[in-house]
Amino acid sequence: MPVLGSFSLTYQWVRELRRWHPGVLAGVQLRIADDEPVTVGRYGVEPRRVTAAEAVAVVRGLDDPRGWEVFVPRALTAGEVRRVRQVPQGVGWRYKPDAHGRRPCPCPSCLGRGEWGAARLRRRFPIGSPRPTKPQLMTLLRDAATADEIIDALMMLGARRRGDAQELAYLVEHPDPEVRETLAETLESYRGRAARVLRAQLEQDPVAADHHDRAELR
Repeated sequence: MPVLGSFSLTYQWVRELRRWHPGVLAGVQLRIADDEPVTVGRYGVEPRRVTAAEAVAVVRGLDDPRGWEVFVPRALTAGEVRRVRQVPQGVGWRYKPDAHGRRPCPCPSCLGRGEWGAARLRRRFPIGSPRPTKPQLMTLLRDAATADEIIDALMMLGARRRGDAQELAYLVEHPDPEVRETLAETLESYRGRAARVLRAQLEQDPVAADHHDRAELR
């Protein structure tokens, strides 16, 4: 990714890559010549062959550059490395952009056999099962025993009439950062003073607020 004014967009791939790479990932910033041949495009789409300068211009000109990537078709040298930095391991999207708030689709086209967590998702969301009602979701949320169960219920709330945000207030200080991040995204669909208060509280949490754009200091 080109280094953008948004910290979260610059390092958007961290959380996705963490699904496949154990350990802590670091951010490595490189500098190559403007006329270096590269390819640029969104994942899953045939990339365009352009120069490095043109690739940066393409990505910077997008309204939503999430999922875009630039490939340099050669080995990079140590002399082209300009900076190595630590980055929060929860930056970006896990499955695909805007996955939060949407019920996972377990069909073979969307969830390939052997993918991480595929069997668990198919057990939780069998194909053809009816969506739970709002009262059922709130019961699931109150009875949830694990962080994954809480996250699943919050994601499904995005497709229902949500009502009073105050009923989610107890999750603001949940010890699992992914629960707080999912809560922050769920609350974006809520209206009213209670929702604004909870969103303000979560904005003080660097993990929960990570899905918002943050300017990188450099």
